[in-house]
Amino acid sequence: MLPSGTVLLRSPGRRVVIRVQRRSALLTLALTAVALAVAAWSLTIGHYPLTVGDVLRVLGGGGTLIEYGVVVDDRLPRVLTGLCAGAAFALSGAILQRIATNPLVSPEIIGINTGASLGALTVSVLLGGSGLGVVAGALAGAFVAMALIVAVATKDGLDGYRLVLVGIGVTAMLSSAIAFILTRTDTYQAHTAAMWLTGSLANRDWMHVWFGAAALGVVVPPLIVFARALPLLELGDELANSLAGQRGPHRTTLVVLAAAAAALATAAAGPIAFVALVAPQIVRRLLAERGAGLAPAAAAGALLVVVSDLAARRLFPAELPVGVVTAILGAPVLVYLLARATRIGHAG
Repeated sequence: MLPSGTVLLRSPGRRVVIRVQRRSALLTLALTAVALAVAAWSLTIGHYPLTVGDVLRVLGGGGTLIEYGVVVDDRLPRVLTGLCAGAAFALSGAILQRIATNPLVSPEIIGINTGASLGALTVSVLLGGSGLGVVAGALAGAFVAMALIVAVATKDGLDGYRLVLVGIGVTAMLSSAIAFILTRTDTYQAHTAAMWLTGSLANRDWMHVWFGAAALGVVVPPLIVFARALPLLELGDELANSLAGQRGPHRTTLVVLAAAAAALATAAAGPIAFVALVAPQIVRRLLAERGAGLAPAAAAGALLVVVSDLAARRLFPAELPVGVVTAILGAPVLVYLLARATRIGHAG
C-alpha cells in the first residue's frame, strides 16, 4: 500500500522502480522554475545592461559581438556554474543528513569541503596544476577526509553527533594545512586562493561549468538506484539490517556519492558555505517531513546560490564572493539547529 500522493515509475524492464511523491515533485518544479527565472534575470544585470530580449537573441545565435561576449563568455558560465554547484552541494548535504539522521551533518561542517579545498590548493598552488589536475586533487582530498572521518566516527556504529564532533576536529586540522600552504605562496596567489576558499562565482568559464555539470552527471544516475535505501538507513543500523539485511554497502556508496558531489562542486566554485546545510532544511520544512527529498533539495540549493550571487553583485557597494552571502544566510540556521538540538537533548 503506497502512501497518499505517491506514484511509482517503472523502467521498461521493471528493473528500476522510482517512488515519486506528488508534493515533492511539485516543489521541485516550483523551485527549479524560480531558480531558472532568477538565473535568466541575472544574465541581464551588470556593467553592460541587457534586456531579456537581448539575452534571448544572443542565445538564439543573434546579437552583436559585444553582447555575445557579455552573455556567452562572461555571465552564462557564472550562472550555470552556480546552478550546478548549488544543486550538487545540496544533494551532498541531503544525503549525509539523512544517513546520519542529524540536520547538522553537511560536507562543510564535517570536513569534506575542507578536504576538497586542501587537495585542490595542493595541486594548483604547490604543484602548479590546473584543470583536471585540480579536480583530481579535490576528489582525492574529499575522499581522504571522508575516509578519516568515517573510520573514527563509526567505530562502534554510526552516530550523527559523534560524526559532527569528529568532523569539526578534522576540519580544524585540514584548515591549518590550508593556512600553511597560503603562507608559503606569493601575495597574489594567496589573495586569489583566499577568494576561492570563500566560495566565488567570479571569473567562471566553461571549464568550471563542466566541473559543476560533472558533479551532477556522476552522482545523479547511481543515486536514482541507491537512494531507495535512504528510508531504511534512517531507521538505524539494527532495524535496517533486521528489515532488509546488510545495508553497509548501500551506506558506503551513498557516502562516496555525497563526497564526490561536494568535491566536484568545490572544484567548480570553491567551498560555498552553508548551502549543503541550509537547502535540505528548507525543503524539510516546506514538505513538513523528517527527511528532505533529494530532488527538491537540489533545486533549493541551485536557487539559494543564484539568489545569493545576485545579492552579492547588487546589494553591496563592492561585489562580494557568493560564499559571504550564503554564510550570512546560513549562520543563523546553524545557530537555530544547534539551539534546537540542545533543547531536545535537555528535554530527553
